[in-house]
This record gives sequence, structure tokens and C-alpha cells, in this order.
Amino acid sequence: MAQYKIGYFVGSLASGSINRVLAKALIKLAPEELEFSEIPIKDLPLYSYDYDADFPPEGRALKEAIEAADGILFVSPEYNRSIPGALKNAIDWGSRPWGTNSFARKPTGIIGASPGSIGTAVMQSSMRAVLSFLDAPQLNAPEAYVKYDPAVFADDGEVKDESTAKFLRHYMDEYAAFVARVLAANAPGHIGDLEPDSAKLSR
Repeated sequence: MAQYKIGYFVGSLASGSINRVLAKALIKLAPEELEFSEIPIKDLPLYSYDYDADFPPEGRALKEAIEAADGILFVSPEYNRSIPGALKNAIDWGSRPWGTNSFARKPTGIIGASPGSIGTAVMQSSMRAVLSFLDAPQLNAPEAYVKYDPAVFADDGEVKDESTAKFLRHYMDEYAAFVARVLAANAPGHIGDLEPDSAKLSR
């Protein structure tokens, strides 16, 4: 039975995105306690603080979807050695207006596929810097930089190579365990929430 609701972002807007195929594979291989809902990004306007006083429906829906999720998974390509513009725009929407950062304390995972051997490593490095600023805990290990092979991934998400399936299954098992740990640490009454401010400042 599902215990945790995971909102996932696909960083590409392309209809034939290999990262959308990867997302389907991850959902198939994930443990049963995770329930997935895609958080769409294609209809968002470009973010500007001019919207902060009155968010459009697309921006409000994005923030509500992030806040309703127990954890967030980013499945994204790498564009010009960084985060795709549409995905970065969505992250900016989710973090605003100032003081209403929807990503705060949400356990996150980052994974991506590329035809090249670098497998989105530089994008993931950029993403980690952004998520650190947004106070979003990140699964740091295992890292997952997927070299996409159309002979391995079917369009419906089936993974035809057992070693690849085993690796992705392990990644999702570790992500599920990470979500559980973060949520337990953030639960009301956790010892970290009971420490006086003076104790926290002295660390």
C-alpha cells in the first residue's frame, strides 16, 4: 500500500523525451510504498516578481502540487551543461513569493538520462546548488547518471537489460528510504524540534 506521495518533474518539454521514458521506468521499478503524480511545467509563464502579488492559476497549481507531495523527484536532461530553462522556471515559481518556498524540507532525488556518457552529471551538480539554497534535502548516494540506450528502454518504461533495471530499482529503493528518513526527522516532536534555540546555535 502506498505510504508516500511523490511529485515528479520531467525537465524536458519534448513529446519524445527520453527522460519521460526514464520516468516511466522508475515508476515501474519503484517500491510499492511510493505513489507518483507528475507535476506539469509546460504551461507556466516565465517567472517575474510582478506575479508575486497575484499568482496565476498555473503558478498556484504548481505550488499546491509540490506542497501536497511527501517527496519530489527530478528526472531531467542536461541542456548546455545546466538545468533546462523550463525546469528552472518551474523551480523559481515553486520557491516564490518570498517566504513561501514550497520546496523547503521536501526530500528530493535527481536523476537524468542522456545519449552521451556524461549522463546529466553537470546538470545534477547545478541542481544540487539550487536545491541547497531552497533548503530541500537531497539524496546524495547513489548517484544516477543514465546513458540512454533505446535498445534497453521501451517507450512504456520497460527496462530490457536486467543490470540496468537492478541499478534503477536500487536507486528507487534508496530514494524511498531517504524520503522516510527525512519525513521522520521533520515530524512534530522529533528531538531536533525540542532543542532550545541556544543549543542549536552552539553547534
